[in-house]
Amino acid sequence: MKRVIFVAAALAACVATAYADDSKKAGDASGIFQPTEYKSSGSVTAGGTSVSYDAITGTLVVHPKGWNDAPVTKEDADKNPTAEAAMSYVAYFKHGGDTSKRPITFLFNGGPGSSTVWLHMGAFGPRRVLTNDDTHTPAAPYTVVNNDQSLLDVSDVVFIDMPGTGFGRIAGKDADKNFYGVDQDIHAFAMFIQEFLGKYNRWNSPKYIFGESYGTMRAAGLSLALQQQDIDLNGVILLSDVLNWDLLPDDPELNPSIDEPYIVALPSYAATAWYHHKIPNQPKELRPFLLKVEQFAITTYAQALLRGAGLNWTQRKAIAAQLHAYTGLPVDYLLKSNLRIEYGAMQKELLSQQDLTTGTLDTRFTGPTLDPLSKIAEYDPQSSGIGSAYISAFNGYARNTLNYTGALEYKPGVDVYSSWDYKHQPPGADHALIQLPNVLPDLAAAMKRNPTMKVMVNGGYFDISTPYYEGWTEMRHLQIPEKLRGNLEFHYYESGHMVYVHQPSLIQLHDNVEAFIRKTSGVQ
Repeated sequence: MKRVIFVAAALAACVATAYADDSKKAGDASGIFQPTEYKSSGSVTAGGTSVSYDAITGTLVVHPKGWNDAPVTKEDADKNPTAEAAMSYVAYFKHGGDTSKRPITFLFNGGPGSSTVWLHMGAFGPRRVLTNDDTHTPAAPYTVVNNDQSLLDVSDVVFIDMPGTGFGRIAGKDADKNFYGVDQDIHAFAMFIQEFLGKYNRWNSPKYIFGESYGTMRAAGLSLALQQQDIDLNGVILLSDVLNWDLLPDDPELNPSIDEPYIVALPSYAATAWYHHKIPNQPKELRPFLLKVEQFAITTYAQALLRGAGLNWTQRKAIAAQLHAYTGLPVDYLLKSNLRIEYGAMQKELLSQQDLTTGTLDTRFTGPTLDPLSKIAEYDPQSSGIGSAYISAFNGYARNTLNYTGALEYKPGVDVYSSWDYKHQPPGADHALIQLPNVLPDLAAAMKRNPTMKVMVNGGYFDISTPYYEGWTEMRHLQIPEKLRGNLEFHYYESGHMVYVHQPSLIQLHDNVEAFIRKTSGVQ
Protein backbone atom coordinates (compact mmCIF):
# COMPACT_ATOMS: atom_id res chain seq x y z
CA MET A 1 0.00 0.00 0.00
CA LYS A 2 1.30 3.43 -0.85
CA ARG A 3 1.88 5.34 2.35
CA VAL A 4 0.21 8.68 3.07
CA ILE A 5 2.62 9.58 5.79
CA PHE A 6 5.03 12.18 4.68
CA VAL A 7 2.74 15.14 4.03
CA ALA A 8 3.76 15.32 0.37
CA ALA A 9 2.25 11.97 -0.53
CA ALA A 10 -0.82 12.75 1.51
CA LEU A 11 -1.35 16.41 0.83
CA ALA A 12 0.42 17.56 -2.29
CA ALA A 13 1.26 15.04 -5.00
CA CYS A 14 -1.91 15.65 -6.97
CA VAL A 15 -0.90 19.17 -7.94
CA ALA A 16 2.37 18.43 -9.78
CA THR A 17 2.74 20.48 -12.96
CA ALA A 18 4.91 19.43 -15.89
CA TYR A 19 8.14 21.34 -16.39
CA ALA A 20 7.24 21.84 -20.04
CA ASP A 21 4.13 23.78 -19.06
CA ASP A 22 6.13 25.98 -16.72
CA SER A 23 8.73 26.75 -19.34
CA LYS A 24 6.02 27.90 -21.73
CA LYS A 25 4.62 30.25 -19.08
CA ALA A 26 8.07 31.54 -18.24
CA GLY A 27 9.08 32.17 -21.85
CA ASP A 28 12.81 31.38 -21.91
CA ALA A 29 13.15 28.16 -19.92
CA SER A 30 16.82 28.86 -19.23
CA GLY A 31 15.75 31.83 -17.13
CA ILE A 32 14.27 29.46 -14.58
CA PHE A 33 17.75 28.27 -13.70
CA GLN A 34 19.13 31.59 -12.52
CA PRO A 35 19.12 32.77 -8.88
CA THR A 36 16.06 34.95 -8.21
CA GLU A 37 14.92 37.27 -5.42
CA TYR A 38 11.56 38.88 -4.63
CA LYS A 39 11.83 41.18 -1.62
CA SER A 40 9.30 42.37 0.93
CA SER A 41 9.21 43.39 4.58
CA GLY A 42 6.89 43.08 7.51
CA SER A 43 6.58 42.61 11.25
CA VAL A 44 5.28 39.91 13.55
CA THR A 45 4.56 39.71 17.25
CA ALA A 46 6.15 36.47 18.42
CA GLY A 47 6.96 35.35 21.93
CA GLY A 48 5.46 38.61 23.16
CA THR A 49 8.00 40.61 21.13
CA SER A 50 7.43 42.68 17.98
CA VAL A 51 9.96 41.70 15.30
CA SER A 52 10.47 43.67 12.08
CA TYR A 53 11.90 41.61 9.27
CA ASP A 54 12.96 41.51 5.63
CA ALA A 55 11.60 38.64 3.56
CA ILE A 56 13.15 37.14 0.44
CA THR A 57 11.34 34.69 -1.82
CA GLY A 58 13.87 33.26 -4.23
CA THR A 59 15.73 30.40 -5.83
CA LEU A 60 19.29 29.13 -5.76
CA VAL A 61 20.67 26.77 -8.41
CA VAL A 62 22.32 23.52 -7.33
CA HIS A 63 23.82 20.61 -9.26
CA PRO A 64 24.19 16.91 -8.55
CA LYS A 65 27.23 15.25 -7.07
CA GLY A 66 30.13 15.21 -9.53
CA TRP A 67 29.39 18.65 -10.95
CA ASN A 68 32.47 20.56 -12.11
CA ASP A 69 32.04 24.34 -12.12
CA ALA A 70 34.77 24.84 -14.71
CA PRO A 71 35.61 21.75 -16.80
CA VAL A 72 39.19 22.06 -18.04
CA THR A 73 39.02 19.64 -20.95
CA LYS A 74 36.35 18.44 -23.36
CA GLU A 75 36.49 15.05 -21.63
CA ASP A 76 35.77 16.74 -18.31
CA ALA A 77 32.89 18.63 -19.88
CA ASP A 78 31.43 15.45 -21.39
CA LYS A 79 31.46 13.79 -17.97
CA ASN A 80 29.83 16.78 -16.27
CA PRO A 81 26.21 16.12 -15.24
CA THR A 82 23.78 18.40 -17.07
CA ALA A 83 21.00 18.11 -14.50
CA GLU A 84 20.31 21.20 -12.42
CA ALA A 85 17.77 22.32 -9.86
CA ALA A 86 16.47 25.75 -9.02
CA MET A 87 15.53 25.25 -5.34
CA SER A 88 13.05 27.77 -4.02
CA TYR A 89 12.97 29.24 -0.54
CA VAL A 90 11.45 31.94 1.61
CA ALA A 91 13.84 33.55 4.10
CA TYR A 92 13.00 35.94 6.94
CA PHE A 93 15.76 38.13 8.43
CA LYS A 94 15.23 40.26 11.53
CA HIS A 95 15.97 43.98 11.10
CA GLY A 96 19.04 45.27 12.90
CA GLY A 97 21.52 43.64 15.25
CA ASP A 98 24.66 41.65 14.56
CA THR A 99 23.72 38.98 12.02
CA SER A 100 26.92 37.07 12.78
CA LYS A 101 25.46 36.28 16.20
CA ARG A 102 21.87 35.88 15.14
CA PRO A 103 20.86 32.18 14.89
CA ILE A 104 19.58 30.94 11.54
CA THR A 105 17.34 27.91 11.15
CA PHE A 106 16.80 26.00 7.88
CA LEU A 107 13.44 24.22 7.81
CA PHE A 108 12.00 21.63 5.45
CA ASN A 109 9.13 19.17 5.24
CA GLY A 110 9.45 15.65 3.89
CA GLY A 111 7.52 13.43 1.54
CA PRO A 112 9.75 12.54 -0.11
CA GLY A 113 8.28 14.96 -2.58
CA SER A 114 6.95 17.79 -0.42
CA SER A 115 7.50 21.50 -0.46
CA THR A 116 7.77 23.26 2.90
CA VAL A 117 4.44 25.09 2.79
CA TRP A 118 3.27 23.15 5.87
CA LEU A 119 5.93 24.27 8.35
CA HIS A 120 5.83 27.72 6.77
CA MET A 121 2.09 28.39 7.01
CA GLY A 122 1.32 26.16 9.98
CA ALA A 123 4.19 26.43 12.43
CA PHE A 124 6.98 29.01 12.31
CA GLY A 125 6.46 31.61 9.57
CA PRO A 126 5.24 35.10 10.50
CA ARG A 127 1.75 34.29 9.20
CA ARG A 128 -0.33 31.21 9.94
CA VAL A 129 -3.46 29.82 8.30
CA LEU A 130 -6.28 28.90 10.68
CA THR A 131 -7.67 25.38 10.38
CA ASN A 132 -9.99 23.32 12.52
CA ASP A 133 -8.35 21.34 15.29
CA ASP A 134 -9.58 17.82 14.53
CA THR A 135 -12.34 18.21 11.93
CA HIS A 136 -12.54 19.16 8.24
CA THR A 137 -11.84 22.85 7.63
CA PRO A 138 -14.63 24.43 5.50
CA ALA A 139 -13.77 25.67 2.01
CA ALA A 140 -12.50 29.19 1.23
CA PRO A 141 -12.28 31.93 2.24
CA TYR A 142 -9.49 31.00 4.67
CA THR A 143 -8.10 33.19 7.43
CA VAL A 144 -4.40 34.03 7.73
CA VAL A 145 -3.32 35.63 11.02
CA ASN A 146 -0.23 36.92 12.81
CA ASN A 147 1.67 33.86 14.05
CA ASP A 148 2.41 34.34 17.72
CA GLN A 149 4.52 31.18 17.60
CA SER A 150 6.85 32.27 14.79
CA LEU A 151 10.50 31.42 15.48
CA LEU A 152 11.55 34.94 14.47
CA ASP A 153 11.70 35.95 18.13
CA VAL A 154 14.83 33.81 18.49
CA SER A 155 16.14 32.96 15.00
CA ASP A 156 16.09 33.98 11.37
CA VAL A 157 14.28 31.28 9.40
CA VAL A 158 14.67 29.82 5.90
CA PHE A 159 11.93 27.56 4.52
CA ILE A 160 13.47 25.39 1.77
CA ASP A 161 11.47 23.56 -0.89
CA MET A 162 12.95 20.31 -2.17
CA PRO A 163 13.99 20.20 -5.86
CA GLY A 164 11.05 20.31 -8.23
CA THR A 165 8.62 21.77 -5.69
CA GLY A 166 7.58 25.27 -4.66
CA PHE A 167 8.72 27.85 -7.21
CA GLY A 168 11.71 25.62 -8.07
CA ARG A 169 12.16 23.23 -10.98
CA ILE A 170 14.60 20.56 -12.20
CA ALA A 171 15.87 19.94 -15.73
CA GLY A 172 18.66 18.28 -17.70
CA LYS A 173 19.57 14.71 -18.53
CA ASP A 174 18.51 12.21 -15.83
CA ALA A 175 17.27 15.03 -13.61
CA ASP A 176 14.94 12.74 -11.64
CA LYS A 177 17.73 10.21 -11.13
CA ASN A 178 20.14 12.93 -9.98
CA PHE A 179 17.86 14.58 -7.42
CA TYR A 180 15.21 12.08 -6.32
CA GLY A 181 16.90 9.71 -3.90
CA VAL A 182 18.11 9.59 -0.30
CA ASP A 183 21.72 10.55 -0.96
CA GLN A 184 20.98 12.76 -3.98
CA ASP A 185 18.51 14.75 -1.89
CA ILE A 186 20.93 15.17 1.02
CA HIS A 187 23.60 16.43 -1.40
CA ALA A 188 21.24 18.98 -2.98
CA PHE A 189 20.23 20.42 0.40
CA ALA A 190 23.85 20.54 1.58
CA MET A 191 24.80 22.49 -1.54
CA PHE A 192 21.84 24.82 -1.10
CA ILE A 193 22.73 25.63 2.52
CA GLN A 194 26.37 26.18 1.62
CA GLU A 195 25.38 28.59 -1.17
CA PHE A 196 22.91 30.38 1.08
CA LEU A 197 25.47 30.97 3.84
CA GLY A 198 27.80 32.57 1.30
CA LYS A 199 25.16 34.63 -0.50
CA TYR A 200 23.81 36.18 2.70
CA ASN A 201 27.07 36.21 4.72
CA ARG A 202 25.80 33.93 7.49
CA TRP A 203 28.84 31.72 7.92
CA ASN A 204 29.41 32.84 11.50
CA SER A 205 25.79 32.56 12.63
CA PRO A 206 24.69 29.76 15.00
CA LYS A 207 23.14 27.22 12.62
CA TYR A 208 20.20 24.84 12.97
CA ILE A 209 18.31 22.48 10.71
CA PHE A 210 14.69 21.53 11.37
CA GLY A 211 13.26 18.54 9.51
CA GLU A 212 9.75 17.13 9.65
CA SER A 213 8.80 13.54 8.69
CA TYR A 214 10.98 12.39 5.78
CA GLY A 215 12.74 15.68 6.44
CA THR A 216 14.14 14.09 9.62
CA MET A 217 15.95 11.51 7.48
CA ARG A 218 17.27 14.39 5.38
CA ALA A 219 18.29 16.30 8.53
CA ALA A 220 20.21 13.37 10.01
CA GLY A 221 22.07 12.87 6.74
CA LEU A 222 22.66 16.60 6.39
CA SER A 223 24.24 16.87 9.84
CA LEU A 224 27.12 14.75 8.54
CA ALA A 225 27.12 16.02 4.94
CA LEU A 226 27.42 19.65 6.10
CA GLN A 227 30.16 18.70 8.53
CA GLN A 228 32.09 17.21 5.63
CA GLN A 229 31.84 20.70 4.05
CA ASP A 230 33.31 22.16 7.28
CA ILE A 231 29.92 23.41 8.47
CA ASP A 232 29.26 22.46 12.09
CA LEU A 233 25.70 22.75 13.36
CA ASN A 234 24.67 23.99 16.76
CA GLY A 235 21.60 21.81 16.72
CA VAL A 236 19.38 19.40 14.79
CA ILE A 237 15.62 19.53 15.41
CA LEU A 238 13.50 16.54 14.39
CA LEU A 239 9.70 16.48 14.21
CA SER A 240 7.88 13.17 13.63
CA ASP A 241 11.16 11.40 12.99
CA VAL A 242 11.83 8.31 10.93
CA LEU A 243 15.54 7.55 10.63
CA ASN A 244 15.34 3.75 10.28
CA TRP A 245 12.77 2.59 7.74
CA ASP A 246 12.79 -0.96 9.07
CA LEU A 247 10.62 0.37 11.91
CA LEU A 248 7.90 1.89 9.73
CA PRO A 249 4.46 0.37 10.35
CA ASP A 250 3.29 0.12 6.74
CA ASP A 251 3.05 -3.32 5.13
CA PRO A 252 5.13 -5.25 7.70
CA GLU A 253 3.01 -8.32 6.88
CA LEU A 254 4.99 -8.48 3.62
CA ASN A 255 8.19 -8.82 5.65
CA PRO A 256 7.47 -11.77 7.99
CA SER A 257 9.73 -12.28 11.05
CA ILE A 258 10.39 -8.52 11.26
CA ASP A 259 8.11 -7.63 14.16
CA GLU A 260 9.54 -4.32 15.42
CA PRO A 261 7.03 -2.20 13.41
CA TYR A 262 4.10 -3.76 15.30
CA ILE A 263 5.85 -3.18 18.62
CA VAL A 264 6.73 0.50 18.17
CA ALA A 265 3.33 1.37 16.66
CA LEU A 266 1.28 -0.14 19.51
CA PRO A 267 1.48 2.89 21.86
CA SER A 268 0.14 5.15 19.08
CA TYR A 269 -2.74 2.75 18.47
CA ALA A 270 -3.48 2.85 22.18
CA ALA A 271 -3.37 6.67 22.19
CA THR A 272 -5.86 6.68 19.31
CA ALA A 273 -8.27 4.39 21.14
CA TRP A 274 -7.91 6.54 24.26
CA TYR A 275 -8.73 9.71 22.33
CA HIS A 276 -11.87 8.18 20.85
CA HIS A 277 -12.95 6.66 24.21
CA LYS A 278 -12.72 3.07 23.00
CA ILE A 279 -10.62 1.77 25.90
CA PRO A 280 -12.39 -0.54 28.34
CA ASN A 281 -12.25 1.20 31.74
CA GLN A 282 -11.06 4.40 30.05
CA PRO A 283 -8.05 5.92 31.91
CA LYS A 284 -8.36 9.59 32.81
CA GLU A 285 -4.85 10.66 31.75
CA LEU A 286 -3.03 9.69 28.56
CA ARG A 287 0.64 9.65 29.54
CA PRO A 288 0.45 7.23 32.51
CA PHE A 289 -1.64 4.92 30.34
CA LEU A 290 0.93 5.01 27.54
CA LEU A 291 3.76 4.19 29.93
CA LYS A 292 1.98 0.90 30.68
CA VAL A 293 1.46 0.22 26.97
CA GLU A 294 5.11 0.96 26.17
CA GLN A 295 6.25 -1.47 28.86
CA PHE A 296 3.89 -4.16 27.57
CA ALA A 297 5.03 -3.52 23.98
CA ILE A 298 8.73 -4.08 24.60
CA THR A 299 8.32 -7.01 27.02
CA THR A 300 5.32 -9.34 26.90
CA TYR A 301 4.12 -8.34 23.43
CA ALA A 302 7.59 -8.38 21.86
CA GLN A 303 8.34 -11.80 23.33
CA ALA A 304 5.03 -13.18 22.06
CA LEU A 305 5.63 -11.95 18.51
CA LEU A 306 9.18 -13.26 18.45
CA ARG A 307 7.94 -16.74 19.38
CA GLY A 308 5.85 -16.84 16.21
CA ALA A 309 4.16 -20.23 15.77
CA GLY A 310 5.63 -21.35 19.09
CA LEU A 311 2.90 -19.42 20.92
CA ASN A 312 0.14 -21.79 22.05
CA TRP A 313 -3.57 -21.03 21.83
CA THR A 314 -3.96 -20.10 25.49
CA GLN A 315 -1.05 -17.67 25.25
CA ARG A 316 -2.44 -16.19 22.04
CA LYS A 317 -5.80 -15.51 23.66
CA ALA A 318 -4.12 -13.88 26.64
CA ILE A 319 -2.12 -11.53 24.42
CA ALA A 320 -5.23 -10.74 22.35
CA ALA A 321 -7.16 -9.88 25.51
CA GLN A 322 -4.44 -7.47 26.61
CA LEU A 323 -4.28 -5.90 23.16
CA HIS A 324 -8.06 -5.41 23.33
CA ALA A 325 -7.65 -3.67 26.68
CA TYR A 326 -5.12 -1.27 25.14
CA THR A 327 -6.59 -0.70 21.66
CA GLY A 328 -10.31 -1.41 21.93
CA LEU A 329 -10.13 -3.74 18.91
CA PRO A 330 -12.23 -6.95 19.21
CA VAL A 331 -10.41 -10.05 20.49
CA ASP A 332 -11.68 -12.11 17.52
CA TYR A 333 -10.22 -9.56 15.09
CA LEU A 334 -6.86 -9.57 16.89
CA LEU A 335 -6.70 -13.37 16.80
CA LYS A 336 -7.51 -13.41 13.07
CA SER A 337 -4.78 -10.81 12.45
CA ASN A 338 -2.24 -13.03 14.24
CA LEU A 339 -1.86 -10.43 17.02
CA ARG A 340 -0.39 -8.01 14.49
CA ILE A 341 -2.19 -4.76 13.66
CA GLU A 342 -1.63 -3.71 10.06
CA TYR A 343 -0.93 -0.15 9.02
CA GLY A 344 -4.29 1.31 8.01
CA ALA A 345 -6.28 -1.39 9.79
CA MET A 346 -6.55 0.40 13.11
CA GLN A 347 -7.87 3.52 11.38
CA LYS A 348 -10.50 1.47 9.56
CA GLU A 349 -11.54 -0.91 12.36
CA LEU A 350 -11.65 1.28 15.47
CA LEU A 351 -14.79 3.24 14.54
CA SER A 352 -16.20 0.79 11.99
CA GLN A 353 -19.53 0.56 13.83
CA GLN A 354 -19.95 4.29 13.17
CA ASP A 355 -18.85 4.00 9.51
CA LEU A 356 -15.95 6.33 10.30
CA THR A 357 -12.25 6.18 9.42
CA THR A 358 -9.71 7.83 11.70
CA GLY A 359 -6.76 9.84 10.43
CA THR A 360 -3.33 8.45 9.66
CA LEU A 361 -1.25 11.59 10.03
CA ASP A 362 -3.42 12.59 12.99
CA THR A 363 -5.81 9.99 14.36
CA ARG A 364 -7.87 12.61 16.17
CA PHE A 365 -9.41 13.38 12.77
CA THR A 366 -12.26 11.24 11.44
CA GLY A 367 -14.14 11.05 8.15
CA PRO A 368 -16.79 8.88 6.49
CA THR A 369 -15.51 5.46 5.47
CA LEU A 370 -15.25 5.24 1.68
CA ASP A 371 -15.68 1.48 1.42
CA PRO A 372 -17.11 -0.42 4.43
CA LEU A 373 -15.78 -3.69 2.97
CA SER A 374 -12.18 -2.57 2.50
CA LYS A 375 -9.47 -4.12 4.67
CA ILE A 376 -7.66 -0.89 5.46
CA ALA A 377 -8.28 2.86 5.41
CA GLU A 378 -8.31 4.28 1.89
CA TYR A 379 -7.64 7.94 2.64
CA ASP A 380 -6.47 10.22 5.40
CA PRO A 381 -9.16 12.52 6.87
CA GLN A 382 -6.62 15.08 8.10
CA SER A 383 -5.06 15.39 4.65
CA SER A 384 -8.48 16.00 3.15
CA GLY A 385 -9.36 18.33 5.99
CA ILE A 386 -6.55 20.90 5.85
CA GLY A 387 -4.72 20.63 2.50
CA SER A 388 -6.82 23.15 0.62
CA ALA A 389 -6.45 25.74 3.37
CA TYR A 390 -2.64 25.58 3.38
CA ILE A 391 -2.22 25.68 -0.40
CA SER A 392 -4.79 28.40 -0.99
CA ALA A 393 -3.50 30.55 1.85
CA PHE A 394 0.13 30.33 0.72
CA ASN A 395 -0.63 31.15 -2.92
CA GLY A 396 -2.42 34.33 -1.87
CA TYR A 397 0.25 35.21 0.70
CA ALA A 398 3.12 34.70 -1.77
CA ARG A 399 1.62 37.05 -4.34
CA ASN A 400 -0.07 39.63 -2.14
CA THR A 401 2.44 39.90 0.71
CA LEU A 402 5.78 38.38 -0.34
CA ASN A 403 5.65 40.22 -3.72
CA TYR A 404 6.23 37.08 -5.78
CA THR A 405 5.58 38.17 -9.37
CA GLY A 406 7.20 35.28 -11.20
CA ALA A 407 5.41 33.25 -13.86
CA LEU A 408 5.67 29.84 -12.19
CA GLU A 409 2.91 28.14 -10.25
CA TYR A 410 3.72 26.98 -6.73
CA LYS A 411 4.02 23.19 -6.56
CA PRO A 412 3.11 21.87 -3.11
CA GLY A 413 4.68 18.55 -4.05
CA VAL A 414 5.77 16.10 -6.71
CA ASP A 415 4.70 12.46 -6.86
CA VAL A 416 8.05 10.69 -6.42
CA TYR A 417 7.37 8.42 -3.45
CA SER A 418 7.19 5.19 -5.45
CA SER A 419 10.12 6.05 -7.75
CA TRP A 420 12.46 7.47 -5.08
CA ASP A 421 15.93 5.91 -4.91
CA TYR A 422 15.98 4.59 -1.35
CA LYS A 423 19.56 3.27 -1.40
CA HIS A 424 21.83 5.01 1.09
CA GLN A 425 25.57 4.88 1.67
CA PRO A 426 26.13 5.25 5.42
CA PRO A 427 29.49 6.24 6.88
CA GLY A 428 31.84 3.27 6.85
CA ALA A 429 30.28 1.64 3.76
CA ASP A 430 32.07 1.76 0.41
CA HIS A 431 28.84 1.70 -1.60
CA ALA A 432 25.11 2.36 -1.28
CA LEU A 433 23.42 -0.53 0.54
CA ILE A 434 20.53 -2.55 -0.88
CA GLN A 435 18.24 -2.29 2.14
CA LEU A 436 15.69 0.06 3.62
CA PRO A 437 17.51 3.33 4.42
CA ASN A 438 18.83 3.96 7.90
CA VAL A 439 20.55 7.26 8.71
CA LEU A 440 21.20 6.58 12.39
CA PRO A 441 24.89 5.93 11.55
CA ASP A 442 25.09 9.37 9.87
CA LEU A 443 23.66 11.17 12.89
CA ALA A 444 25.87 9.18 15.26
CA ALA A 445 28.99 10.01 13.24
CA ALA A 446 28.05 13.71 13.16
CA MET A 447 27.53 13.77 16.94
CA LYS A 448 30.88 12.09 17.55
CA ARG A 449 32.73 14.48 15.24
CA ASN A 450 30.93 17.49 16.67
CA PRO A 451 30.31 16.59 20.35
CA THR A 452 28.76 19.98 21.12
CA MET A 453 25.93 19.50 18.60
CA LYS A 454 22.59 18.92 20.30
CA VAL A 455 19.61 16.95 18.93
CA MET A 456 15.98 17.67 19.77
CA VAL A 457 13.33 15.02 19.06
CA ASN A 458 9.62 15.93 18.85
CA GLY A 459 6.57 13.81 18.08
CA GLY A 460 2.81 13.50 18.40
CA TYR A 461 1.06 10.74 20.31
CA PHE A 462 -1.69 10.51 17.66
CA ASP A 463 0.63 9.99 14.69
CA ILE A 464 0.40 6.52 13.12
CA SER A 465 2.56 7.46 10.14
CA THR A 466 5.75 7.91 12.17
CA PRO A 467 4.76 6.65 15.64
CA TYR A 468 6.33 8.59 18.49
CA TYR A 469 7.67 5.40 20.10
CA GLU A 470 9.43 4.55 16.86
CA GLY A 471 11.48 7.74 17.21
CA TRP A 472 12.20 6.98 20.85
CA THR A 473 13.33 3.46 19.96
CA GLU A 474 15.58 4.71 17.17
CA MET A 475 17.40 7.06 19.51
CA ARG A 476 17.93 4.28 22.04
CA HIS A 477 19.86 2.49 19.31
CA LEU A 478 21.93 5.51 18.25
CA GLN A 479 25.55 4.36 18.32
CA ILE A 480 27.05 7.11 20.48
CA PRO A 481 29.00 6.96 23.75
CA GLU A 482 27.05 7.37 26.97
CA LYS A 483 28.48 10.84 27.60
CA LEU A 484 26.85 12.10 24.38
CA ARG A 485 23.37 10.88 25.33
CA GLY A 486 22.98 14.08 27.30
CA ASN A 487 22.97 15.88 23.93
CA LEU A 488 19.56 14.34 23.16
CA GLU A 489 16.24 15.71 24.37
CA PHE A 490 12.69 14.48 23.75
CA HIS A 491 9.32 16.24 23.65
CA TYR A 492 5.95 14.66 22.87
CA TYR A 493 2.57 16.29 22.36
CA GLU A 494 -1.14 15.44 22.36
CA SER A 495 -1.31 15.97 18.61
CA GLY A 496 -0.47 14.11 15.41
CA HIS A 497 2.18 14.07 12.69
CA MET A 498 1.86 17.81 12.06
CA VAL A 499 2.03 18.66 15.77
CA TYR A 500 1.39 22.35 15.07
CA VAL A 501 -2.14 21.80 13.76
CA HIS A 502 -3.22 21.54 17.42
CA GLN A 503 -2.91 25.06 18.84
CA PRO A 504 -1.90 24.12 22.42
CA SER A 505 0.76 21.80 21.00
CA LEU A 506 2.03 24.52 18.66
CA ILE A 507 2.57 26.77 21.67
CA GLN A 508 4.47 24.01 23.48
CA LEU A 509 6.50 23.21 20.37
CA HIS A 510 7.49 26.84 19.87
CA ASP A 511 8.50 27.27 23.50
CA ASN A 512 10.56 24.06 23.46
CA VAL A 513 12.33 24.94 20.20
CA GLU A 514 12.95 28.51 21.35
CA ALA A 515 14.51 27.26 24.60
CA PHE A 516 16.61 24.74 22.66
CA ILE A 517 18.00 27.45 20.35
CA ARG A 518 18.68 29.87 23.18
CA LYS A 519 20.62 27.39 25.28
CA THR A 520 22.65 25.99 22.36
CA SER A 521 23.45 29.29 20.63
CA GLY A 522 24.45 31.37 23.61
CA VAL A 523 21.97 34.03 22.49
CA GLN A 524 19.67 35.26 25.24
